[in-house]
Amino acid sequence: MKLLCSRNQLQASVSTVLKAVSSKTTLPILECILIEARNETIKMTANDMELGIETIVEGTIEEEGQIAIDARLFSEIVRKLPDNDITLETDENEKATITCENSVFHISGREGNDFPSLPDIQREKSIAISQFSLKEAIRQTIFSISDNENNRLMTGELFEVNDGIFTVTSLDGHRISIRNMELKKNYEHVKVVVPGKTLSDLNKILPGEAEEDVIITFSDKHILFEFDQTKVVSRLLEGEYYKIKQMLSSDYETKIVINKKDFINSMERAILLIRESDKRPIILNMTDGKMELKVNTMIGSMNEDLTIQKEGKDILIGFNPRFLLDALRVIDDEEITIYLVNPKAPCFIRDEEESYIYLILPVNFTSY
Repeated sequence: MKLLCSRNQLQASVSTVLKAVSSKTTLPILECILIEARNETIKMTANDMELGIETIVEGTIEEEGQIAIDARLFSEIVRKLPDNDITLETDENEKATITCENSVFHISGREGNDFPSLPDIQREKSIAISQFSLKEAIRQTIFSISDNENNRLMTGELFEVNDGIFTVTSLDGHRISIRNMELKKNYEHVKVVVPGKTLSDLNKILPGEAEEDVIITFSDKHILFEFDQTKVVSRLLEGEYYKIKQMLSSDYETKIVINKKDFINSMERAILLIRESDKRPIILNMTDGKMELKVNTMIGSMNEDLTIQKEGKDILIGFNPRFLLDALRVIDDEEITIYLVNPKAPCFIRDEEESYIYLILPVNFTSY
């Protein structure tokens, strides 16, 4: 095999597939990137048997072939080479020669036929959604998945397609994040749970163009994302996801409207007094026209008044400030609406169209 690529093109492609390279494996081949040059196409693939990424590299093929190369070593070599064309050449002994200007590397590779191929996904159940919409949906929900592997379903996000609406849901036992988006047409009903790691990696490589679509294909055990000459295929998490609709309610005793930026700034000042190990909540006392924000820790205390619009009863309630901030930071609206029932019940942050819904459980506190 012999091929020629620009360093920038090669580095971009390597960075894309590197996210699917296994870091903990007893199979050395999974630590490699497969490089194939066939039918006038240069293709790179990585596969850790849970997540696989394949992308097309722009370049010139002088001789067809394939090789599996240690991914991290190859990535570092390409990254440190001069910004010029790179030649990659292999011999019959799976030795690779990488040349750029005056730099020449000789490294050992592996037989490309030993590399595990990506699952073949039949494109029977597919939807199209803009890259921007999918990227936003992940960004606005991914923070509330759980990192506790004892409950696998909570480490993923629910993707549901129903009546032309695409819904992404995550939860970690303390909060729920929901994003609803209208699709361009109706599709067959789909309900799957996608690993959070897959979505986090996907979000890093997805360009996010508003005018370009991602094609998402669903099978019984896998999900496939296709965009810009790149394929991302992942195993799904198995099991029945939680009945989220039973946790949602439109009832409320108190409704407040507040400027999002002011609320975020006030909480960020308050958490200066809260150590990572300190479980003290932020206390919100909501009365007519005013919300008093209070925090009291071993370091010190803070009180601040914020202007609000309030309907319904006064309420005194405590929250983990990080949970509130995580939700507020991903909402794009200038003003947010919060619905509350009582100090023991979850609050809901949602817009009128319910394009986003955030449920956050309160925490108990000693009044002071």
